[in-house]
Amino acid sequence: MKKYTFTVRAFALAGFALSIVGAVAPLHADEAPPPFSPRVSVFFSPFAHRDGQTIFRAVCQGCHMPDAKGATGAGSYPALAANPKLASAAYPALTVLRGRHGMPAFADYLDDAQVAEIVNYVRTHFDNHYADALSADDIKKLR
Repeated sequence: MKKYTFTVRAFALAGFALSIVGAVAPLHADEAPPPFSPRVSVFFSPFAHRDGQTIFRAVCQGCHMPDAKGATGAGSYPALAANPKLASAAYPALTVLRGRHGMPAFADYLDDAQVAEIVNYVRTHFDNHYADALSADDIKKLR
């Protein structure tokens, strides 16, 4: 048992040492580091989903619930279902981009097409019947 514990510790130490070398190595490179940007590039989205329904399931339903009727408990999450505030397409788009009250902003995490997809999905589902769809170009103008 002691030999096994020693082997595991030796591998753990070796892995730790390699991670330090890997973290320090770029500091000695001849190339300058890329400029710092506090914003995440909108050309990279950590959400690979492209359609509104899948984005809703992956991102939104955790707070707004699968039926979009909202919730109260540790916080208050407004209902998206049958919501008259969604009549103006700009309102939910700006809310997704900039956040509102306790909702985080997703401008740095979703690209223009993804924001348009999720807004259009919510505005045409959950007893919402707003047919005027947003495009990625519309979202780009709102950023």
